[in-house]
Amino acid sequence: MTAPLGPWLLPGDVRRRPHDPGGPLPAAVLFDRDGTLVADVPYNGDPSRVALMPGAREAVDAVRAAGVPVGVVTNQSGVARGLLTRREVEDVRLRVEELLGPFAVWAVCPHGPGEGCDCRKPAPGLILAACRRLAVPPERTVVIGDIGADMAAARAAGARGVLVPTAVTRAEEAGDAEVTAPDLPTAVRLVLGPAVQAREPR
Repeated sequence: MTAPLGPWLLPGDVRRRPHDPGGPLPAAVLFDRDGTLVADVPYNGDPSRVALMPGAREAVDAVRAAGVPVGVVTNQSGVARGLLTRREVEDVRLRVEELLGPFAVWAVCPHGPGEGCDCRKPAPGLILAACRRLAVPPERTVVIGDIGADMAAARAAGARGVLVPTAVTRAEEAGDAEVTAPDLPTAVRLVLGPAVQAREPR
């Protein structure tokens, strides 16, 4: 029997979390990469072409400041199509971390749409693998992305999804999303706001 295809887990910066995962804050926030954290350049293996999406640095910094681990979950079918190498995916990861700082986990699906893996979004495998690496429950994890596949993967994993629509987001994807935000900083405020406010002295 052929072994099931799984994701790549790239080097991450897992640190002790200063908050209780059972408290008001999420246990982790996982961001989609292309179209969410960085501009979507199809099958990009060139670090010099990495450009941050508006508000990405502010959003990621806010999650870190709250003591919540941040990770990335990304489909990279260019590998299966022969358009990207693992080294190129890693080089782009390093550039993203130069711009945004280290992430606790990177879960990458290198498979194509027809390979039958369980990690390519909208399947839940990337999110579940990231949660295992971080030792956090999926149901206390938030996934922030720009398309319906991100939200479907979150639902399938039992996580909460927040959609930040872009020009490529279809109207039906926005309509199906349980939570939407106009930009990344707003998405993060929706996720962290009630918990952070609850901790502030009155």
